[in-house]
Amino acid sequence: MVHRHAVTGRRVALTALGALVATGIPAAVAAEPAPAAGPVPSAARTLGADRPSALMLRALERDLRLSPAQASRRLVNEAEAGTRAGRLRNALGERFAGAWLRGTTSQELMVATTDAADVPAIKAEGAKAAVVKKPLADLRAAKQKLDAAAARVSTSETPLWYVDIPANRVVVEAGSKAAAAAFVKAAGLDGKSVSVRITKNRPRLMEDLTGGDAYYIDGTARCSVGFSVTKGEQEGFASAGHCGKPGAKTTGYNQAAQGTFQASTFPGKDMSWVAVSDPWTATPNVKGEGGQTVEITGSVQALVGAAVCRSGSTTGWHCGKVEQHDTSVSYAEGRVDGLTRTTVCAEPGDSGGPYVSGVQAQGVTSGGTGDCTTGGTTFYQPVNPLLSDFGLTLKTAGAETPAPQGNEAQTWAAGRVYEAGVTVTHAGARYQCLQTHQAQGPWAPAGTPALWQRV
Repeated sequence: MVHRHAVTGRRVALTALGALVATGIPAAVAAEPAPAAGPVPSAARTLGADRPSALMLRALERDLRLSPAQASRRLVNEAEAGTRAGRLRNALGERFAGAWLRGTTSQELMVATTDAADVPAIKAEGAKAAVVKKPLADLRAAKQKLDAAAARVSTSETPLWYVDIPANRVVVEAGSKAAAAAFVKAAGLDGKSVSVRITKNRPRLMEDLTGGDAYYIDGTARCSVGFSVTKGEQEGFASAGHCGKPGAKTTGYNQAAQGTFQASTFPGKDMSWVAVSDPWTATPNVKGEGGQTVEITGSVQALVGAAVCRSGSTTGWHCGKVEQHDTSVSYAEGRVDGLTRTTVCAEPGDSGGPYVSGVQAQGVTSGGTGDCTTGGTTFYQPVNPLLSDFGLTLKTAGAETPAPQGNEAQTWAAGRVYEAGVTVTHAGARYQCLQTHQAQGPWAPAGTPALWQRV
């Protein structure tokens, strides 16, 4: 986290809540081949990938070393690939072993299956097939056993574990082989079924109503605003759980009274939300390069390998790629499950800040290793579980999305978070979700083949 600082007048001193603490109060190349025929235009339009901000493109060019044409093509390719991956997930069922992106412009969608007979169907969707031994469900089941073991044994020497989809394996990162072996044994797993990586890196928290702006907690700590949200008529913002506990008071980047933490989960998850008072107003904006803004239009989850950019009150706007979803991290302050690992850098004070893929909200900064001078790894709390757990609605550009009404989970409703693979009914028809997202008002299943497949 990037957050905790003692505030005296207009100066901030470091405190010891997390390893990353902010200091001070802040006053592209020839286009590659287009993807195979499919719902590219529809997906790109639905997710806004065909009209990215100049700030997003410039940061992708800088951090991923792309030309302007490559940056634009990459965003369109990623939007289209997410839909194709969702269709294949639904078609392959229990044989599905994951999907990921490759290539400078994410022009190559890889889809894994446990049955070679599926290869023609995968190729028919314009993807490349990988035939592997373990379905994604089995890998996730093994990872869940590690999660359960972490509740019983110390993970100080095994700070990271996750499903590596391209490698078709579960990975434990540890300080020693002995520590990794003990953790795997405690989970009841065969040592041969888990890969071990020995590393000296230790993730630490980055704590420190435009996403990326600074805010201060009880006058002693600083974090970064994540995404604007609403709950009924109440406006506020999402951030990291380690930034504050329920009841903690916040002031804004200008030190004016701002709001109160309504809910916070940490450890276990790293999520919170703050209800704000007048004159603060929720907006769909995230601060990009040079103080300009990117408008958020939704929360469609990006694939492994996709480009992602982060905004924070210490280091500003930086980009990288998604490495793994559903990663467990054991910080000194406690274990957090379900994080996403990225190659984006961050520093103290950036905690809670937003991650964006194109114009789709992805998550809020939790912690990481390294910095923005030498490079690093960061982890974010995905935004969709945060919205679902706290009953929040993401503030987006365009039409307002109402909070879902009633408990009829099988009936599509704007404002609900839908996981890839779930089935709903709408206007008398059944649809299966292709990509995890919070449903926006204009995104009814019949009109968004990028997100829903009729069954």
